[in-house]
Amino acid sequence: MSSDEALKIAESKDRDLVMISPAAKPPVCKIMDYGKYRFEQSKREKEAKKNQRVMDVKEIRMSPGIGENDFNTKLKNGQKFLADGDRVKVTVRFRGREMAHTSIGEALLRDYAKKCADIANMDKEPKLEGRSMSLFLSPKSQVQLKKEQKARKQAEEKKAQEARAEAGDQADKTAQ
Repeated sequence: MSSDEALKIAESKDRDLVMISPAAKPPVCKIMDYGKYRFEQSKREKEAKKNQRVMDVKEIRMSPGIGENDFNTKLKNGQKFLADGDRVKVTVRFRGREMAHTSIGEALLRDYAKKCADIANMDKEPKLEGRSMSLFLSPKSQVQLKKEQKARKQAEEKKAQEARAEAGDQADKTAQ
């Protein structure tokens, strides 16, 4: 169909002729109300923006000589941040002679990451930058959490079945 014919049809229907794919041979056009299309498109974009959530990065600072209870408090705060959907930057600051023992700080960060492993992924390995060593954790998506829960549940069911089968074997042996 020629472009003149298409324009006439569009004008007779009181609509616009919009080029969808100008690079195609022949070009693809569509007859539509362009103002209504733009309004609906902006409405969809606003809705998408409304549903978006900006991830904040929360920082937790420690020193290499942190006590067990203080560490647990920092751990709980970090888990709360992760549950809220924020990323967490865990930092160990070294002062003075502590710089000679960066392995202690690395072990502390790895322990922190291990204890948050059920709700978070480690984005970056512990990295020494100047006098501080940091590690990034991001919350696991709901899909990942459900998969892990399902896998754990299946493993528990399998163990329970094996235990029942073993108990049944022992009952048979005692009956004989």
